[in-house]
Amino acid sequence: MEILLWLAPAAVVTVLAMCWAGWAGRERPEPDREVLLQRLEKGLTKETPLRYAAARPERDRSTGIAVRRSRRT
Repeated sequence: MEILLWLAPAAVVTVLAMCWAGWAGRERPEPDREVLLQRLEKGLTKETPLRYAAARPERDRSTGIAVRRSRRT
């Protein structure tokens, strides 16, 4: 019996995962459409901080001509 003690943590984790999956997959009442629209509007109008403080550098305009080294040395 002592040999099987290493299975105990795996069994406990499996049982907990099964309980969580059963709870997470339960049927829930569908939320009201008006409430969902209010949440969406609140999220879209929310001010978000800037991610980058530095301005992006301007890219050089491409001329479409590749510059190659000359074969003369």
